[in-house]
Amino acid sequence: MTVPTTLLAVSLISEQDVFVLRRQAKTAAVAAGLEPRDQVRLAAALSELGRDLLRPGTAMTATFLMDETAAQLRVDLVWPDERVPSAESLDAVGRLLSSTSYRPAPAGTGPGGRIELGAALPPSAPARGAATAISAALRAQTPVTGALEDLRAQTADLMAALEESRSQRDELARLNAELVETNQGVVALYTELTAELEETNRGVVALYDEEHQLALTLQRTFLPEHLPEVAGAELAVRYLAAAAEKQIGGDFYEAVVTEAGLLLAVGDVVGHSLQAAIIMGELRHALRAYAAEAHPPHVLLERLDHLLGLHHRGWTATVCVVLVEPCHSRIHVANAGHLPPLLVSPDDEADFLTEHGPLLGIGLPQPVATAYDIKPGSLLLMISDGLIETRDSDLSDRLDALRLASLHGPSAPEALCDSLLEEFGAEQEDDTIIFAARLDAPVVTRSQR
Repeated sequence: MTVPTTLLAVSLISEQDVFVLRRQAKTAAVAAGLEPRDQVRLAAALSELGRDLLRPGTAMTATFLMDETAAQLRVDLVWPDERVPSAESLDAVGRLLSSTSYRPAPAGTGPGGRIELGAALPPSAPARGAATAISAALRAQTPVTGALEDLRAQTADLMAALEESRSQRDELARLNAELVETNQGVVALYTELTAELEETNRGVVALYDEEHQLALTLQRTFLPEHLPEVAGAELAVRYLAAAAEKQIGGDFYEAVVTEAGLLLAVGDVVGHSLQAAIIMGELRHALRAYAAEAHPPHVLLERLDHLLGLHHRGWTATVCVVLVEPCHSRIHVANAGHLPPLLVSPDDEADFLTEHGPLLGIGLPQPVATAYDIKPGSLLLMISDGLIETRDSDLSDRLDALRLASLHGPSAPEALCDSLLEEFGAEQEDDTIIFAARLDAPVVTRSQR
């Protein structure tokens, strides 16, 4: 048995490293001659596992290999500590790449684990020649210039693969129509043609399922993998994809620590489609980039509005941004057409902060953020409309029900999210986000005084 040839080994420590790994996977897959859809499968699988297993400050290794015996381009992820891939990520990656294996470290050898991902080479690409081509392509790859540029490259790859998928679907649909017409004209071949129709229909259904799985995997890469740890702030979030929707949506959330304080946001790109999810990813990454420049909340919204109008004319989005000052005694709220955040005080009062401006994408100025003084122990709740909007209920009634449930519910954010999801989530017809933050006074250590 031939030992696989090592092409490249990289270390993964930060989210940017995962972006780079995805681009390297795409480069290697192209050089290996893989079909466009197989290129996207490999890149999306590595992105999903990289984000799931990423632990800031603790490295894992990704190694690109050429397995000549199996005629496969292989990527091995190896880590030396107790981290474990989630069942959801393993299931998603297994649907994308059937040649996926996960092996924890053998008992008695210490912590660690290994995941091997394999993509079969096409018959026209001999393994030995492919190894040389892949090595050359990886060495010649230009460095990533930023998260937004890499995001656009990722989504362009996926859109190209999905266009091919849709073309195949249209061809299957055309063949299906021809078979139906033939069946009507030739009664004697009825049984045979019916069998062919059933086989074709199964292919169409499988194609739709595979396309949807790719889209959902991409959508997960657009959302934060972890919430930041901030002294005096306890954060919890729940994201639930709509059970009845066949297309993904544009709901997102963000939490990032800036020089001005803790920035929290929940937003929703209007519409349900792959394009809505792509725009959602661009807005979320742009919000992080603009927040690093310490802009006030309403300025952040105006910049997102400009970005949306510049690159995605005709699309709109709602976004609510809350900036929590470092002392946690004051918040600043800017709301572009989103549902209002709910503030629950430790004095058993709960009120929606209703000031808001126009939604994004129509080019109107945003009002200056409104400041609120808050007491230690206050709870801030931000949601997307999927939690409370239903076809047969009044929105104001549902908001009031949410206010009462939050007022009398658990005070801990994690428990409150579970309680609200149990009470309202059964009726959800859209993507749902529940984002809760309990704000206490930060603990000041002796070294900070």
